[in-house]
Amino acid sequence: MTIRDKLAKIKPARIARKAAGKVAGAARDETASDTKNAGPSIPGPSTNAMTNLILADIALRAGGALLRRGVERGLLGNKTGTAKAKKIIRGRTMGETLIGTALARVATRSVPGAIMVGGGLLAKTLYDRRHGKSAKAEGEAAVDAKAKKGAKE
Repeated sequence: MTIRDKLAKIKPARIARKAAGKVAGAARDETASDTKNAGPSIPGPSTNAMTNLILADIALRAGGALLRRGVERGLLGNKTGTAKAKKIIRGRTMGETLIGTALARVATRSVPGAIMVGGGLLAKTLYDRRHGKSAKAEGEAAVDAKAKKGAKE
């Protein structure tokens, strides 16, 4: 039995009652064990609870992506300018994006992962400061290459 089959068997009303119970759980009187007395539910855009769940997931992922791009553009824009920052972000390869996403997941999922990723970033920063002129030249060359690639796309 696939996940889709299992989800098709779950009744939307049951899911909505559970979601309403969790949302209104703090306001619910503990003596009322009946789900009909769970309190007011927050209406979603659809009457189907699974559709509302999918819409919420899409909204959260899109918001996270927009926030990430804004932060990247802001950090790059401090030294390179906003137009060049946009080109640099557009010039990233799929591999670089996947590596960044994987490192962020490792860092946010566990304390050892955060220590490992944070230590690597600290080591790279200290290495770049130690080899200041050559690292700066390499970094500027890489940024210029990304900006040129992003301008072509």
